[in-house]
Amino acid sequence: MQRRVTGLTAAVAALSMTALLAGCSGGSGDSGDVTLELVAADYGDSSANSSKKYWDALSKKFEAEHPGIKIDVTVLPWTDVDREVKEMVEDGKAPDLAQIGAYADYAAQDKLYSADDLLSIPTQADFLAPLSKAGEVNRVQYGMPFAASTRLLFFNEKLFKSAGIEPPESWSELQAAAQKLKARGVKIPYALPLGPEEAQAETMQWLLSGGGGYTDNVGSYDIDAKTNVTTFKWLKDELVGKGLTGPTQPGKLNRAEAFAAFTRGDVGMLNGHPTLMQMAAKKGLKYGMVPMPGINGKAQSTMGVADWMMAFKQNGHRKEVGEFLNFVYSTENVLDFSREYDLLPVTTSASQAMSEDKEDSEKLGQFLEELPASQLYPVDKTSWAQVSVQVKKYIGKTVDENGNPEAILGQIEAKARAEENAR
Repeated sequence: MQRRVTGLTAAVAALSMTALLAGCSGGSGDSGDVTLELVAADYGDSSANSSKKYWDALSKKFEAEHPGIKIDVTVLPWTDVDREVKEMVEDGKAPDLAQIGAYADYAAQDKLYSADDLLSIPTQADFLAPLSKAGEVNRVQYGMPFAASTRLLFFNEKLFKSAGIEPPESWSELQAAAQKLKARGVKIPYALPLGPEEAQAETMQWLLSGGGGYTDNVGSYDIDAKTNVTTFKWLKDELVGKGLTGPTQPGKLNRAEAFAAFTRGDVGMLNGHPTLMQMAAKKGLKYGMVPMPGINGKAQSTMGVADWMMAFKQNGHRKEVGEFLNFVYSTENVLDFSREYDLLPVTTSASQAMSEDKEDSEKLGQFLEELPASQLYPVDKTSWAQVSVQVKKYIGKTVDENGNPEAILGQIEAKARAEENAR
């Protein structure tokens, strides 16, 4: 998921990591307490709303109810946390818990406890089904979803009203709306960010809307499937080729730039996640949101994104880790985190509670509706990280003036299969 970068300074993060490494053996204190080391990502955009505050409050509450277990939390920016945890594991100093972006490599190396080892049956069963399944490797769940998001098509209400157009429900309607916006001088009728920042997300949203995806029905890479080729030929010829995506080549447009342009009023429509709501509200921009259009109507599924909690076996604190995680995933605690950062709950009970709350429903209800049927990246594949790099590097070329979608998707597919077979 795209994450907001923390406002903590590098010096503070370095000091936190030094303290973590010093205590990473998970040893007992003078009182004989077990100390669990947790490394977590920061979802805040400044020190004022850093995730450190959430984890400190949660840990204090847990420790009061569970004497004998201490929680030592280090929160790091998303730019650093995955790399830092990887280095800790490679140095033989794995934390007890890590809340980061990917789990499959560690599961494949047999370094993680399974969810069965840790969670009560009610807690594990409470995870939303698509998220729980995405956390499995060889049908065993190792990745426990911690935060989730989906995508909707955002549109500028003022621009749509002045052009006399309704939100699109199909590709042809999206194209027609973009043409009317262009005729009225809108700089970027549809923003298509296929630049290196998050091209894999925009790509997947379009693949799904075209009836395809990164993998086939049995989970094998199928990036150059006919449906996917058709999707990118349409984007190349019917959107980019007709000048409906603005002056910047999609392969050079990043998501952050597209979001900023939308909040300035320069974009008619684009795919977005809940963070864009906050950004638009701060600028006073009125917007609407609808499900992503498909070829002939609403897309059958949308893209879901999840970040993961995992527990390392190295320090042997299975019982204590299990107690803490069952506490973390209580309905109350899941709701507190989701509300703080405008993210979607990963459990059925919290999702239901949010749907029934008027304020929550008004803010995130549409995203919640999309989550149960959403499809996630193939995060269960240890090759996905490298495949994602290839998508970011090459997918923008498919819609260039001289781009060849079939050839480029075939190139990415070949590299994906090679990477998968090498694992």
